[in-house]
Amino acid sequence: MANQVQLEVITPERRVLAEPVDTVTIPGSGGEFGVLPGHTPLISLLQTGVLAYMQEGMTHRLHVSGGFVEVNADHVAVLADIAERPEEIDAERARRDREHAEAILRSFNGTKEELAEAHKLLDQSLARLQLVADVSAAIMR
Repeated sequence: MANQVQLEVITPERRVLAEPVDTVTIPGSGGEFGVLPGHTPLISLLQTGVLAYMQEGMTHRLHVSGGFVEVNADHVAVLADIAERPEEIDAERARRDREHAEAILRSFNGTKEELAEAHKLLDQSLARLQLVADVSAAIMR
């Protein structure tokens, strides 16, 4: 496993993934960052987006949102509020969530907390839709 890192993706409900991988790309608080074996240790907040990892020449993706990530030389632990495989995403629900969030933001007159929730819902729905679109496009190739 010297040429791989152990990737674990865990939510409060379940362990989504626990596998050795070649590389990982993570949506962190300062933007996306990549992890290779031997990476310098770090801890980062996890942003809503797509986590990608390479395994035996194939790229796999997950939607992640909220939480944090801890990186060591040979281990990446992603503790996420939400982590979903593409096949677990309900694209129609994500579209409805996006439309709902956009409607709230267009006519917003609530609190800062409500505004933050609307932005969070919009970010999550957009990341889900992007992941579904990326996977669909890859299948069509």
